[in-house]
Amino acid sequence: MAASKRFIEELYAETALGVRFMVTLSARSPDEAAASYGFTAEQGDMLAQLLDDRYAAMWQSVLYGVTGGSGDIVEVAASQIGNVGGRPYWSWCGFSGRVEWCARFVSWCANECGYIEAGVIPKFAACSAGVQWFESAGLWSDRGYEPQPGDIVFFDWGGDGGADHVGIVESCDGSTVHTIEGNTSDSCARRSYRVGSASIHGYGTPLN
Repeated sequence: MAASKRFIEELYAETALGVRFMVTLSARSPDEAAASYGFTAEQGDMLAQLLDDRYAAMWQSVLYGVTGGSGDIVEVAASQIGNVGGRPYWSWCGFSGRVEWCARFVSWCANECGYIEAGVIPKFAACSAGVQWFESAGLWSDRGYEPQPGDIVFFDWGGDGGADHVGIVESCDGSTVHTIEGNTSDSCARRSYRVGSASIHGYGTPLN
């Protein structure tokens, strides 16, 4: 479901005649929302048009103050490829010495995009905390999902149902997920996985 169909916000507008109205949108399809508010067929069609995926970027900007879509975090992550040791990321989180830094890297990238301030990606130091946040926010998809650029991918190396590692989805061609990860062999680097791989625990889907 597109971000524009998943938010819970109050939007206000004022017509040329000075008539003020409010629409509250929640985690419903356009048809469900139209039925809930007793919209006419014409009003329902207008709502569906407003919530079309073509306008997702506009809603991200209006609601979250985020411009450019999830691709922004991919650009930031790509700019860090080649870093070894992760000092910028774990030091940004307040650590004076090296710690496991895959989640710190994702959080740092999100902060550079303004996503943490906007509330669409959390600042997290443990993979389990990131999973919990996305699940609680209703922004979670399992490993069978075909991810979008900017989604946050969590990995389960041991197959025990817990998240051990995290990265950022750069792209997906329908069969292969391409990622940018921190703390992969102690560096920032690109990696690739089969869609639905058993190594993938699931995805945080902040803006899709």
